[in-house]
Amino acid sequence: MEQSPALKTIARIRCGFPTKFGIPRQSGLVQELNAQIIFEPEYRNPDAVRGLEEFSHVWLIWQFSEAVRENWTATVRPPRLGGNKRMGVFATRSPFRPNPIGLSSVRLNSIEIHPQLGPVLHVAGADLMDGTPIYDIKPYLSFTDSHPDANGGFADRHLQDSLLVHCPEELSALLAPSDRAALLALLAQDPRPSYQNDPERIYGFPFLNFEIRFTVQDQTLTVQSIERKNEKGG
Repeated sequence: MEQSPALKTIARIRCGFPTKFGIPRQSGLVQELNAQIIFEPEYRNPDAVRGLEEFSHVWLIWQFSEAVRENWTATVRPPRLGGNKRMGVFATRSPFRPNPIGLSSVRLNSIEIHPQLGPVLHVAGADLMDGTPIYDIKPYLSFTDSHPDANGGFADRHLQDSLLVHCPEELSALLAPSDRAALLALLAQDPRPSYQNDPERIYGFPFLNFEIRFTVQDQTLTVQSIERKNEKGG
């Protein structure tokens, strides 16, 4: 029996999401989210990214490191359908796949040559958790990778779904302007699990050095608190 080659982790992403909750469900949905791609020591050779600065976007091939399973199922419940309807796993981008591999298109803002870390890619619009292993990076080619007339199937029918976000000014002022814009855009995408719709429930997730708590009633999300992690319980 032919043995499959082992995939090598070439880099890891660094971003403001230490847990899965709150991460955008697709890349590019929240362009305000910034992240850095840090190469593993073996791949910190500036020659490996020579010419990449000419591209505006890159593909990331990565591991659903928090969704590795021994078994797989033929159908999953896509969030786009409210988590109430099953679709074939290969008709979705669910993390629960035979091989836990993700694919994301992100904007490449800049490449920094760090004295200790080597080349660091500064990207925007990622949908990865902090520390996610990255297997490969490829340039995005608009002449072949972009299909404006493509049919998005059932995902297109919910493309405009979003929430109205209310965040008191005294809370939003705790964040830097760029982080505030990213958070508000993220919340508008409705980070709740698709099967939960309790207007009395307070949801929460960590974002950067803060703990964000909010409620949702009808189509309005209200931020209840934004606390620095080292202030909690104080």
